[in-house]
Amino acid sequence: MESRHYIRFLFFFVGIATLLAITWNNLPYAPPDATEDFDCTTYSSWCTSKNRFQSKPLKEPAKSTSHHHDHASDTPHHPLDPLTVKEINRVRTILTSHELFKNSFPYAFHSITLQEPKKSLVLNWNKGDSLLPRKASVVARVQNISYVLAVDLTTEEVTVHETDSSSGYPAMTIEDMTSSTWAPLADEEFNRTILERGVDLKDLACLPISLGWYGEKEENRRLIKVQCYSMKDTANFYMRPIEGLTILLDMDTKEVLEITDKGKNIPIPKAVNTDYRYSAQGLHQRMKLINPISLEQPEGPSFVIEDEHLVKWANWEFHLKPDPRAGAIVSQARVRDPDSGEIRNVMYKGFTSELFVPYMDPTDAWYFKTYMDAGEYGFGLQAMPLDPLNDCPRNAHYMDGVFPAADGTPYVRSNMICIFESYAGDIGWRHAESPITGMGIKEVRPKVTLVVRMAASVANYDYIVDWEFQTDGLIRIKVGLSGILMVKGTAYENMNQISNQAENLFGTLLSENVIGVIHDHFITFYLDMDIDGSDNSFVKVNIKRQETSPGESPRRSYLKADRNVAKTEKDAQIKLKLYDPAEFHVINPTKKTRVGNPVGYKVVPGGTAASLLDREDPPQKRGAFTNNQIWVTPYNESEQWAGGLFVYQSKGEDTLAVWSDRDRSIENKDIVLWYTLGFHHIPCQEDFPIMPTVSSSFDLKPVNFFESNPILRIPPNVEKDLPVCKAAASA
Repeated sequence: MESRHYIRFLFFFVGIATLLAITWNNLPYAPPDATEDFDCTTYSSWCTSKNRFQSKPLKEPAKSTSHHHDHASDTPHHPLDPLTVKEINRVRTILTSHELFKNSFPYAFHSITLQEPKKSLVLNWNKGDSLLPRKASVVARVQNISYVLAVDLTTEEVTVHETDSSSGYPAMTIEDMTSSTWAPLADEEFNRTILERGVDLKDLACLPISLGWYGEKEENRRLIKVQCYSMKDTANFYMRPIEGLTILLDMDTKEVLEITDKGKNIPIPKAVNTDYRYSAQGLHQRMKLINPISLEQPEGPSFVIEDEHLVKWANWEFHLKPDPRAGAIVSQARVRDPDSGEIRNVMYKGFTSELFVPYMDPTDAWYFKTYMDAGEYGFGLQAMPLDPLNDCPRNAHYMDGVFPAADGTPYVRSNMICIFESYAGDIGWRHAESPITGMGIKEVRPKVTLVVRMAASVANYDYIVDWEFQTDGLIRIKVGLSGILMVKGTAYENMNQISNQAENLFGTLLSENVIGVIHDHFITFYLDMDIDGSDNSFVKVNIKRQETSPGESPRRSYLKADRNVAKTEKDAQIKLKLYDPAEFHVINPTKKTRVGNPVGYKVVPGGTAASLLDREDPPQKRGAFTNNQIWVTPYNESEQWAGGLFVYQSKGEDTLAVWSDRDRSIENKDIVLWYTLGFHHIPCQEDFPIMPTVSSSFDLKPVNFFESNPILRIPPNVEKDLPVCKAAASA
């Protein structure tokens, strides 16, 4: 009986199932000589993505101003352009003929991405030059051993490096995740346990949960934990956990190693009021609070995208590409100086390096929930197609991602990133002169910005990441949190049932039998700042109270700025303190303004929640990159992932904290700034059944970079330049 429900069971693995189904629908090309009956041994991931979800195909989202072309004909134009469909297929062909793979089974490709050329070569490359040699960086598992390979696409040379499993494993493939969720169904004890908990197998949904690292018993094999839910009568199965039931699984053999059920007395929460879909809201419950609103651009957007990845807008230009681990990568961000007309370097590369999401419940079914979403699941792999008019406005441009399945076959993640101009009535600058001066001056300039957006749905949680470019030279990096809480089942239906007020619920009672567990979100960004060149310094500008001398002034105190240049990495390990304020500058000490100030940018902190976990707690050792809000390291192309190259089941031996403790010199060097946005989340009833978006951001702001206000000479809005839309037409 159980096998009959495999397909429906898999289909409702929301997020992962959707990703695979959309993957198939987005493929504009097929494997060689593929037909409806092609060989599923050779093209295993294609069979996974199509046949398992044939019963309910998903429609391709409508594209707004998105380009739509056959990715099979894509050609790289820039040294940093991502690998194309042709190039991924070529890598696959080269490797499957290589001695490591051709006589080995099983094997899986966990990532195939561009091995970026040396930074110095990219900086010296100009449009029109011959393209730098194209190489692929490959992470693969062959017969349960992890390898990092470099593939030269011109010479077909393959360089192989075997890794030590004690340092962790690569991010899971989509196939790892899906196969792990259905593997327990082959276990009779599991099926019997599900039925004993009152759940029909046809209503079962399960999630693959990374388990961190908690000692030697978890070493030398890839493990995963699986927990399950009832999806009866709701799409929001996350609100119906089968509490206390945890399956420990060998991810490679799919053997069930242990079944723990400590929640037999905890009821499964009811489905009532859990469905968040608009179609599920009764007609009498639907609300229309505002009239339609849209940003109209009768002359079209002000940005252009050249060769698919080079974005030019106002005074900015930068390279943009999707990435399976980071989501979106912004490279070679440069801004034009309004006085000299020179295009000036600001940042060589910026991206989401890692996320750390520890839940604050030490009990058996929860202690291991300390996710690292980029290194374990792939932040970009979990990026869903953006919804035109809702995720992004009308005049947005969409960029697709091209990624490999576990067998190396490329697929397209459509509408993964959007680029659009934003105007929310904000003000770029203003001044109105007081009537007492007799000067009738009122000067105001509107603020229009350019937004690069991607959204990742990592199972229940949704992350919206924006890179916002402003004409005054500021870059704002914003993260929004939405989606669905990971909740815990409980016997309590009302707080008045809790007689012992000292009892720890580990969260908030959100609805009958539902607890939202307290947790943190930390998002660490890699920011290779190149202020007018690669050799920069980090300056901590301490804001100190200065006491006046007796008789010096009617004032007793004032503030002064003490500038301290960081010599080594430990000088730049920054914990933010409200009552010990400072500014944090990245400067080019060899470039000065007209009046002698070093040119620079400063990081303006936001989202400053800090991790309060014990530094020796195993999750915090793995997430030690959150020990500080700011780090500065010397540029090293091998140090880009704050949690280490291989995060899954890692011990924390290859993190940003480990690198920084080497205390290398960072003065007047090519340096990388790291910043962590932090959120403490104590759930509340307004988060049920789906969370309103909560956002926080930090800024990279010019500081003595320009000679004066760089948007001084931009014009104000005037009536004749702006369209007037009729209400009927806009609605």
